[in-house]
Amino acid sequence: MVWPLLVALCATGCATAPQQPDFRGYFADNNAAAAAGPQAQQEFFRRSQHPDFTDSTCELGDLTVQLDPAWSTLRPDPGFTADGVVPRGEVWAIGVEVTTRVNGSATGHQIGSQHLVVLDGRTFGFAPCPQ
Repeated sequence: MVWPLLVALCATGCATAPQQPDFRGYFADNNAAAAAGPQAQQEFFRRSQHPDFTDSTCELGDLTVQLDPAWSTLRPDPGFTADGVVPRGEVWAIGVEVTTRVNGSATGHQIGSQHLVVLDGRTFGFAPCPQ
């Protein structure tokens, strides 16, 4: 029987994976802000910026950023640093499809990684700074 063996292994130090946070609200809020326009999205990025990096935001002008996550790629990323600094909280990474728009017209499309942090029960991110 396999079941008693698994129970015995876990009882002797089997590590458990961290509970995956539910980031659906973060992405829904981001995309709703993008659909509402640049000012709404800028406010979303200010509101959701990790508190250790509030001075690391930039103005997006007329640009909006839609993020479509690939949920199967969500994973913890405790080694992540932003500008050489480890953010406080539980850091997660997820693959995203990014679409940028100006005045409703797509100006860019790419696949990348998005880092999100759970800190004090809230989800924070890192606002994009397109060059």
